[in-house]
Amino acid sequence: MTDVFDRRVFAGAVGLIAGLGLLAAATPITISPQVRLTLPGLSGRYRVGTVDLHLVDARPDPWEPSEQRELMVTVTYPARGGGELADWMSPRVASVFDQSVPDPAFLDMPAGVVDWSGTKRQAVVSAAVDRTQRWPVVLFSHGLGLMRELGSVLTDDLASHGYIVVSLSHPHDSAAIEFPGGRVVTGSAESSVEFLRRTMAARIADTRFVLDELTHLDRGDNPDAEKHPLPTGLAGALDLSAIGMFGHSLGGCTTAESMYYDRRIGAGINFDGAMSPGKAGESVRHGLDRPLLLVGSDFVYPATGDTLEHSHMSTDIDPSWMEFWTNQRAWKRDLHFDGAAHNGFTDLQVVVPQLAQMLKRGAQQREIGRIDPEQSVIAQRAYVAAFFDLHLKHGDSHLFDEGNPGYPNTRFIP
Repeated sequence: MTDVFDRRVFAGAVGLIAGLGLLAAATPITISPQVRLTLPGLSGRYRVGTVDLHLVDARPDPWEPSEQRELMVTVTYPARGGGELADWMSPRVASVFDQSVPDPAFLDMPAGVVDWSGTKRQAVVSAAVDRTQRWPVVLFSHGLGLMRELGSVLTDDLASHGYIVVSLSHPHDSAAIEFPGGRVVTGSAESSVEFLRRTMAARIADTRFVLDELTHLDRGDNPDAEKHPLPTGLAGALDLSAIGMFGHSLGGCTTAESMYYDRRIGAGINFDGAMSPGKAGESVRHGLDRPLLLVGSDFVYPATGDTLEHSHMSTDIDPSWMEFWTNQRAWKRDLHFDGAAHNGFTDLQVVVPQLAQMLKRGAQQREIGRIDPEQSVIAQRAYVAAFFDLHLKHGDSHLFDEGNPGYPNTRFIP
């Protein structure tokens, strides 16, 4: 049964997708000058490069059975040398995203006032790969109705700590994906239990397919459908004996379920994702024999203003975490960000404060919570890097031994 937390998150995502579908073809309002956003610098020691790959699977697409399933993924990696910084969003994806921001359930601000595509990531396009060693690999899965671009603040930073990070876009539940040639695919507004089950099955298959393609890439094959040149040194740079995964919302559930079905994934992080899309997942019912970190936010009931924490101790909003906690057979932690909101674990944690003067009252707190935005991002990055360092590189920073006083808005729930 889908719980209260599921319904709130899924309803919001479906509403966003529906708005995108209705408005994607509209002409954006242009107000000059547009606001330019900035994403934070990297905290790791390595420069970062990035490349997008178009991957085509032999299996049919569940939503377009006459077509093969195709994905866009972004590979981010330790790099050497400088060059052109990557766009946060392509102009076409940015145009679609821009049409969602007037939604009263989202940012509730005018379209056309922000230069989304002019925002730059902290990653150089197709830079040569740093080949001083082979790098552990971490996959990233976005939330339902969101998109891989909204995980850039965490994925780019993790790459700067010595990881090759592969961000997946899941067609038909991602808000928008641009494929080669300028074709944009937006998400479905369906929200039935059967849709959620089918979505999860597709996401697990996407994850396993990408892992297969990374094996081919590391052997020297070019998996890109258009055979665009790969960055120098990418082949042979992946340590596929050390693979992790993390995701936000439904991407967190995707992480746990992919770990259950594919033992190549050795450790995972679930950022605020209910683990029962239509029904309790297999990872919930049986637990995992590899490490999983739960990261939770606060849930605010709109009608009453009452606050509950999303944790394994609270069954009122999401019983799936308690069931998983009971059945988990390996390392586990439940990390809570006090005052955080669900979308505060995306790039909106960085972006929304820069738009504060044009947002209506309550919009910022609804999207990212009342937690200090800068401190939240610092803590998120630190815990993600420390988790994968511990479980993929076997380097223990002791950050998970007890609450770290450097991150006052976080605590472990026993």
